[in-house]
Amino acid sequence: MAGNIKRVKTADIELKDHLVAINRVTKVTKGGRTFSFSAIVVVGNENGVVGWGLGKASEVTSAIAKGVEAAKKSLVNIPIHNGTIPHEQAARFSGAQVFLKPATAGTGVVAGGAMRAILESVGIHDILAKSKGSSNPHNLVRATMKALMELRDAYTVAHNRGISLDQVFKG
Repeated sequence: MAGNIKRVKTADIELKDHLVAINRVTKVTKGGRTFSFSAIVVVGNENGVVGWGLGKASEVTSAIAKGVEAAKKSLVNIPIHNGTIPHEQAARFSGAQVFLKPATAGTGVVAGGAMRAILESVGIHDILAKSKGSSNPHNLVRATMKALMELRDAYTVAHNRGISLDQVFKG
């Protein structure tokens, strides 16, 4: 995890939640089948703060509510530069691989499924994203979050290297 990631307190921000996936789980016992649900939820303020959570319950609404509460506990700040990310980033979690690339204004969010929910929740408006390998929503969410948490803005790079901001852009 990069050094610029800061945990965020939920008391002072308004969060919007996006449902990524719902999974019905069946447990077969001697007495019959028992159904339960798991929900993956992403919350964000659409201004650089995002988190994800997994909720499990016997009802869909309870699973979503638990997922939202879990997501609020994992909020992090993500650097955004003019509606896109500061640089290209790739990440992998289990079988899922993701690649994020900054895009010019007006491009939109070119991503699918679980990646789109996270990128919209964090407030990124222009990005090119590709998922390779597994399309499992659990792994895609975790790989996307890993890629976003590894992003660094120019101010963080300058601070870590102990140089001025102008020297970062000169190369």
